Amino acid sequence: MQDESVYYDPYDFEIDANPYPVWRRLRDSAPLYYNEKYDFYALSRFEDVEKALTDFGTYTSGKGFILEVIKAGIRLPPGNLLAEDPPLHDIHRGLLSRVFTPRKMAALEPQVRELCARILDELVGTDGFDFVADLGAIVPMRVIGMMLGIPESDQVVIRDAGTRRHQLTEGEAPAPTDARSTAQPFADYIDWRATHPSDDLMTELLRAEFEDETGTTRRLTRDEVLTYTSVLAGAGNETTRRLIGWTGQLLGEHPDQCRELAADRSNVPQAIEEVLRFESPSPVQGRVVSRDVEHHGGTIPEGSAVILLNASANRDERHYTDPDTFDIHRRIDRHLAFGHGLHFCLGASLARMEGRVVLDEVLKRWSSWEVDRDNSVLDHTSTTRGWMNLPVVTS
Repeated sequence: MQDESVYYDPYDFEIDANPYPVWRRLRDSAPLYYNEKYDFYALSRFEDVEKALTDFGTYTSGKGFILEVIKAGIRLPPGNLLAEDPPLHDIHRGLLSRVFTPRKMAALEPQVRELCARILDELVGTDGFDFVADLGAIVPMRVIGMMLGIPESDQVVIRDAGTRRHQLTEGEAPAPTDARSTAQPFADYIDWRATHPSDDLMTELLRAEFEDETGTTRRLTRDEVLTYTSVLAGAGNETTRRLIGWTGQLLGEHPDQCRELAADRSNVPQAIEEVLRFESPSPVQGRVVSRDVEHHGGTIPEGSAVILLNASANRDERHYTDPDTFDIHRRIDRHLAFGHGLHFCLGASLARMEGRVVLDEVLKRWSSWEVDRDNSVLDHTSTTRGWMNLPVVTS
């Protein structure tokens, strides 16, 4: 039986401000949790979440990966990888995997480092800066904009529109946005690139040939390219933005570890992995079960919506020692910040590289900083969790 005293609501801002105590209670007392108000189940333990993410035949994505989209029964257009099952998912992922290779991501690093250095050099000598407004909201936007071929003058408008689409009103599930309308701002760029090709991802998508699910060799339709571009722009901005914000907060509040990193920056990649584990930017993944599933003496009925709490799994004491302690020296065998299995984040290597370069360049200039919590603002969205503003005082 479920412990009736445990309550988890993904649209409750008070819970979202610090969900870890609630998630610990779920893991301990309600590892299979059911929320009657919004009619969803939730899995919170590492073992359960990892297995569910791997079992794509049972925990399906074809009806959406966001709870409100699943409950509304909205069918997302082809090209949204996170909301697709095989064989369509495999075809579309195969197209993008040609672009997001470790070699290509490594080739971007000098440009990302130059961008970070240019931003940070202007902040040296000031009393401080905002880890999100001055870094987290800018670096990923510039990088994904550069990859897609979107002019810098238009990137801010597109980024902010994407952010607003997922912001929540406290205490209520949002109305899902029409995916086709969210892709529309990219239409003019795609039409231009169709007749003015360049060395960017949009041009690659327009030119790519592949074999679709019917066995026909073809190119992507205009609508498919629109969807791809919209998904990449959103994912490329939001998750890395959160990662950079959490990095600033956690190291600002652990000054000894921050100073240690500044003295030996070879540990920066390991520190970024601990940030990802400790504060996962994308903390929940929605699924629909294709059959009845047994968990901890209960049953998830076929067709039910399930939330996989990967951020809770990353704090599960059954898998990690002392998981609520932030430790840049932690040896992490694996974490679920980027998902697992079929839908493992294609942009994980890009996000890791950006997070690593940003932190490395910050530590070249400052060995520690103090977070101004009084003026920090947490952003509440249905897809990510992180800071909207995180001002710091540098020393």
